[in-house]
Amino acid sequence: MAKRTFSVLETFLIFLLVMMTAITVALLSLLFITSGTIENHKDSGGFLTTQHTPASQSSAATSASPATPAPPLLQNFSGFHIGVGRADCTGQVSDINLMGYGKAGQNAQGLLTRLYSRAFIMAEPDGSNRVVFVSIEIGMVSQRLRLEVMDRLESKYGSLYRRDNVILSGTHTHSAPAGFFQYTLFVLASEGFNNRSFEYMVSGIMKSIDIAHRNMKPGKIFMNKGNVLGVQINRSPTSYLQNPQSERARYSSNTEREMITLKMLDLNGAELGLISWFSIHPVSMNNTNHLVNSDNVGYAAYLFEQEKNKGYLPGQGPFVAAFASSALGDVSPNILGPHCVNTGESCDNANSSCPIGGPIMCMAQGPGQDMLDSTQMIGRAIYERAQELYDSASQEVTGPVASAHQWVNMTDVTVWLNSTHTAKTCKPALGYSFAAGTIDGVSGLNFTQGTTETDPFWESLRDQLLGRPSYEIKECHKPKPVLLHTGEITRPHPWHPEIVDVQIITIGSLAIAAIPGELTTMSGRRLREAVQAEFASYGMKDMTIAISGLCNVYTHYITTYEEYQAQRYEAASTIYGPHTLSAYIQLFRTLAKAIATDTVANMSSGPEPPVFKQLIPPLIPNIADRAPIGRNFGDVLEPVKPEYRVGEVAEVTFVGANPKNSAENQTHETFLTVEKYDDTTTAWHIMYNDASWETRFYWHKGLLGRSNATIEWHIPETAQPGIYRIRYFGHNRKQEILKPAVILSFEGSSSAFEVVTT
Repeated sequence: MAKRTFSVLETFLIFLLVMMTAITVALLSLLFITSGTIENHKDSGGFLTTQHTPASQSSAATSASPATPAPPLLQNFSGFHIGVGRADCTGQVSDINLMGYGKAGQNAQGLLTRLYSRAFIMAEPDGSNRVVFVSIEIGMVSQRLRLEVMDRLESKYGSLYRRDNVILSGTHTHSAPAGFFQYTLFVLASEGFNNRSFEYMVSGIMKSIDIAHRNMKPGKIFMNKGNVLGVQINRSPTSYLQNPQSERARYSSNTEREMITLKMLDLNGAELGLISWFSIHPVSMNNTNHLVNSDNVGYAAYLFEQEKNKGYLPGQGPFVAAFASSALGDVSPNILGPHCVNTGESCDNANSSCPIGGPIMCMAQGPGQDMLDSTQMIGRAIYERAQELYDSASQEVTGPVASAHQWVNMTDVTVWLNSTHTAKTCKPALGYSFAAGTIDGVSGLNFTQGTTETDPFWESLRDQLLGRPSYEIKECHKPKPVLLHTGEITRPHPWHPEIVDVQIITIGSLAIAAIPGELTTMSGRRLREAVQAEFASYGMKDMTIAISGLCNVYTHYITTYEEYQAQRYEAASTIYGPHTLSAYIQLFRTLAKAIATDTVANMSSGPEPPVFKQLIPPLIPNIADRAPIGRNFGDVLEPVKPEYRVGEVAEVTFVGANPKNSAENQTHETFLTVEKYDDTTTAWHIMYNDASWETRFYWHKGLLGRSNATIEWHIPETAQPGIYRIRYFGHNRKQEILKPAVILSFEGSSSAFEVVTT
């Protein structure tokens, strides 16, 4: 092959990568060789996590902590007991990576919208069988998060809520905090395990389930399905074309356009909630964003809840609307497609590469003027279609509730290709195209999608730093050229999971398949059809299969065997090898059969996943906050103007403190309020908070513990004229010599200003 040459930028980046890796290895050696392991103590993240209780000890845990009694249930009715709950799970909005793009330096620096966990409990009339579906506005559910939630549910409710009947699903927003993983690759990408944010997420999920549990009431569920148009493209169309033409001919699009909606009412017809499943990547907010937010599907949920909870602030009110992830692996909301940012020409090719500048110049764009505009446009279109389907839903869901779950060692699944031939899954590994990123967020290095050959330079660098991949793992993953043999790296802990959850819950004629990763469009179709056919073969005909993505543990992508051969980003990130999808289809068919034949009790639970208690602490230290001399926290530095018109932006800057303190000491529920003065009551009334899409909270980090906070209110056309003010709520860390740090709350307020309409 031709000799590889490197640009000045690439040479610098390679040098930087080598130095960073060397420092990381040195730090890990220091941390894990000289002192064994490091406990995550309070000041490294704010909280101590609960140790996972093995299944063999579960009965003791249950007896020590008696189950919380369920509310009394009416039994003689047709329908389900339904409970809905929503709780904040935002966590840190500063000094932490945003999870999804894997871009160094993309740290949180404020808040656009809060993140929520939305829980739905559905039980049979006699309460004997129930299931829980939780949609969480985070990138994905980590195994550590799942195990911690299940432990706490067992401690509080005994055997009522279990691993088989509780699904935790991430919406896959790429603008939520990282730091809640236990496997080393994700811990390094998160710059450490952040106990503070982890605890905030766990507590939020638990609170949403608790609220749903307390609010259970008799009701009915209606289902509807329909296509959503104009909001998605396939970001790997050349990979999709690898699938058989006869298979592709059965579908009108290379993306899955169907949305499934559930409408929940009580027996009096009062509206309780909505769950929607739709295949779209929440990446309308691109990798230049630094504000925590829920992206396009979060905006759809916001609009739906604001419509149903009139008179309530965002995040409040009884109606709960979840827009859950589905088979989104190759689906992008950036519908203008990939273009070369330097020339404007299309780069919709197999390598997503531009003639000038290569792959780093190839990026996709949404329909709006900027990423926020695109987020709202895509989110509104999803919301409007969901509203149509919700309003016209008439197919009542009836029948029993059931669930099935297994832990599986995904590195050692025998796959039956036909009646005589088998294949095996592989130990985890990532290919070269994984490092290329996608058209939604390219990497900083000049890797190319569709790479099927190794590079001597990167091979040599990897071998020196991480060791050589074995012959077996390279052969197993072909034609993937192995860049990182994560399944063979175990220091300080394994880099990728081996034990994976597979799970199905059924509610009458609806089956929800909990997928521990990101299925591509055709992968989702194949799995859905296989599960549907399995149910039908045992008498459960006309089942609707909802593919729910990013559930319970994260394992990257799942492509078809044919797409795997092209080795674009999704295939290079299919960590268990070319037969991963076939293995999952086989496993989910087993679950469907067990439910259909009522033999779930006979299934093996499988090998229990590990829990690593000692994890790398955050690399960003906690330091004391300091106000400028002569100033106090919350003082105004840059005031508002006396008057604004609708459509303008009211802005004020305060003496600030690190917002992560507020995730540790939750005495305020918001960083900001926009308040209107009422002449009649001579009182200020809150009109907007930091969960409102009309507000922005920016944190500007300075030196030696000093920082500023800027709050923007983008005044909407619906704003009423009158007198307003903007308030800021924060916490500062105070540290005195030889004394433990304390977290103190403070407030600040702008002067009053007038909003006029003309």
